[in-house]
Amino acid sequence: MNTKWNYQPLTRQQRQEADEIQPRCGGNPAIAELLIRRGVNTPARADAFFSPSVSDLHDPFLMPDMDKAVNRLNKAMGAKERIMIYGDYDVDGTTAVALVYKYLQNYYSNIEYYIPTRYEEGYGISRKSIDYCAENDVKLVIVLDCGIKAVEEISYAREKGIDFIICDHHVPDEELPPAVAILNPKMPGSPYPCPHLSGCGVGFKFMQAFAQSNGLSNHNELESLLDLVAVSIAADIVPIVDENRVMAYHGLRRINSNPNLGLRSIIRLCKLTNKDITISDVIFKIGPRINASGRMQSGMEAVDLLVSRDLHDAYEKGKDIDQYNKDRKELDKRITEEANALIEKNVSIVQGKRSIVIYNKDWHKGIIGIVASRLTELYYKPAVVLTYSNGMATGSSRSVQGFDIYSAVNSTRDLLENFGGHTYAVGLSLKEENIPEFSRRFEEYVAQNIQQTQLAPQLNIDAVIEFADITPEFVAALRKFNPHGPGNQKPVFCTRNVFDFGTSKLVGKNLEHIKLELEDNSTSRVINAIAFNMAPYFEHIHAHKPVDICYTIEESKHHNSPESVQLMIRDIRIPKS
Repeated sequence: MNTKWNYQPLTRQQRQEADEIQPRCGGNPAIAELLIRRGVNTPARADAFFSPSVSDLHDPFLMPDMDKAVNRLNKAMGAKERIMIYGDYDVDGTTAVALVYKYLQNYYSNIEYYIPTRYEEGYGISRKSIDYCAENDVKLVIVLDCGIKAVEEISYAREKGIDFIICDHHVPDEELPPAVAILNPKMPGSPYPCPHLSGCGVGFKFMQAFAQSNGLSNHNELESLLDLVAVSIAADIVPIVDENRVMAYHGLRRINSNPNLGLRSIIRLCKLTNKDITISDVIFKIGPRINASGRMQSGMEAVDLLVSRDLHDAYEKGKDIDQYNKDRKELDKRITEEANALIEKNVSIVQGKRSIVIYNKDWHKGIIGIVASRLTELYYKPAVVLTYSNGMATGSSRSVQGFDIYSAVNSTRDLLENFGGHTYAVGLSLKEENIPEFSRRFEEYVAQNIQQTQLAPQLNIDAVIEFADITPEFVAALRKFNPHGPGNQKPVFCTRNVFDFGTSKLVGKNLEHIKLELEDNSTSRVINAIAFNMAPYFEHIHAHKPVDICYTIEESKHHNSPESVQLMIRDIRIPKS
């Protein structure tokens, strides 16, 4: 599948803005261009981008209902009521519960936490948990990363005299639950400046407001929990812009210097100790281990780990979770293979269609979201993967870049028992007999609304440069763009007409990769590069014929060495004659 390269030269106005901020970029026009593409278009914004400060975090009371939430929490603590911290079983939910529990524990002891089981209770607020609250005299529940659609459940809780504060970031329906307060930056008409907080981020803002209302001036106590927020931001793939970038930046610094004991044990098990941990490490190594607890066993174990106060205890808990992750990988591999075999056997699942919907009642419920992601990457179509659990077909969906899968699922809501999520990922459940009609209508919506360009991979190029531009000063400036993620992806560069120096070779078990040494006409310098799974280009390159390349710039720890830079080739194109 050919990848489309997208590069739009700056407009006249953008060039003027780039000229204004260029002095903040060491006089480098390419660095200024990168900032403009990220919406950083004034000297003040450039300063804030390069030096993220916690003082730049927004006033939490800008979020609707924040005063109600803080007042109800203060009332509960004053009356010594039993409080429960409740959250989803994924990374975002478990880090959110750990953050709020750890912070409030500094000031209040009559508190506990609860994570529903994926297999018995399912997603969101369960009646079983409400009954537990009633039996154990819980009067206030702070629910994190779920709850925005739990109208019936919270009505049921009110009948039992239990109040709820909802801290969620999923898209709300028109009908809202009868909670005491709903903290959600996506509420219609909300003036909150950062609508894309993670669930853990919403919990952090709640604790920030609680601290302000009670005159708690020990900022380090709260800021020390930003490592948990950074993990949630990375794992939930929310945009790393605005205050998300501030929290991710300072959270990563905490992860690299003095992380939570539970995270420290996972870092050790991932063999990341004494390494510069990045957002990518959190996404691919730390996050999946925390997630594996809820996928394979119980999300409670993840919270137990993250609130642990003993390093030995945390390491033992971490080893259990690491094993869950190994088990998860084996299941993931098997089910993905089964899903691909099912599609190959029944080509009508994908042939002539803009989406994929597959169902197997024997698949593991905790893995289907990962499988949906794999299918989306392989076929570049929105995908829904369904299995059978607790008398219902239960599914996870994933989308391609630019397509709102939440709206697609919402168009079939009369067929569904429950659903919720984001633009790119939605969970859902429906009766088994409704699957054929759901498949038909889901495909119909996708076919009518998806753009042709969204059905093929695309590369957005930030800047067209020459090898002479890749100086030590340029690479040092690129470091300041960390942390990377949605809204602030690692910069992608394009260099045209590059040549093999004569030493490139095929590498890998099946000689599927190319290890390159490249040069262009702008400098005599030779630059190292790696091109994974691009062996078909080797003969052309080895014949010293020119190619255009798209790439990111990676570097080793030896920042000042010329050999420290390596280009990670994203795509290769043979220029037209």
